[in-house]
Amino acid sequence: MPAPLALAAMGSFHIGGRELVLTGQPRRSLAFTPHTTVTYDPNGHYAIEQAYVQWFRPEGATDRPLLLVHGGGLTGASWETTPDGRPGWQEQLLRLGFPVFVIDNAERGRAGFCALPGIWPDAPLARNAEWAWELFRFGPPAGYPDRPFPGQRFPIAHMAEFVRGFVPRWTSTNDLQVAALIAAIHRIGPCDLICHSHGGELALRAAAACPDQVRAVVALEPSGYTATLDPARQRVLTVLGDFLDCDPYAAARTQAMRDFTAALTGRAVPNALWEMAARGQPGHSHMLMMDHGAERLATDIAAWLRAI
Repeated sequence: MPAPLALAAMGSFHIGGRELVLTGQPRRSLAFTPHTTVTYDPNGHYAIEQAYVQWFRPEGATDRPLLLVHGGGLTGASWETTPDGRPGWQEQLLRLGFPVFVIDNAERGRAGFCALPGIWPDAPLARNAEWAWELFRFGPPAGYPDRPFPGQRFPIAHMAEFVRGFVPRWTSTNDLQVAALIAAIHRIGPCDLICHSHGGELALRAAAACPDQVRAVVALEPSGYTATLDPARQRVLTVLGDFLDCDPYAAARTQAMRDFTAALTGRAVPNALWEMAARGQPGHSHMLMMDHGAERLATDIAAWLRAI
């Protein structure tokens, strides 16, 4: 058993979003249970598009706080326990001495989503297990659910547990999520960001808007890019897994991530690119923080952050 984790403090908050006032809607009768019927009036004031942040500060912490930003169709739970029950990066980074903030961004998890019709222009999307298997490079499409790529580090025997963590996502809320993330950064104060996939686009845009608060961004296979960071104050570490050319889509995304790091270099933004197979750690999937060997990667990232 690991040693007890000593926390100096912990807490949570909602941040950002806006107030919406709904008018002109009809009242109607609702049965909440077979024994409880109420008259529901939807008109009134609502809070929408906010983020939820949970935070932990270990005893004796002196390192700069870390804000962990989840990927698309996922929540802050992706940084907690891995699908096969190992401690996730939230706990590991705390044990390494960092204060850790974990966001559920607007429309995800405990932030909640806007259930009022017509406020967001599109319908939510859901990701199925087969799509995730292919998109996250666990194995070839025909290999689902139990024939992964050779050497695959993701715990595919626990694929069902992973899929239980999927939540709906919208394609129209990127700007809302960037705004909520910026609000969270200002609430936290100076911090470094560790982001994953779709969260990479959001975190890089938020960092570019907050050069006085965000010193470094660690982007795990970001799916969106901005190189407009402050070269005097900010830096980026981009981390790529393995099986990067397994299909045309993966190859195109890999090239885009390499091009992103070249663009950072062209703008004189200090940056590093870690391709895990080239670093002697093959087998990583898109879900780098959940793979076997993720513990070593987290430790290496902590060392990189402390060295800047």
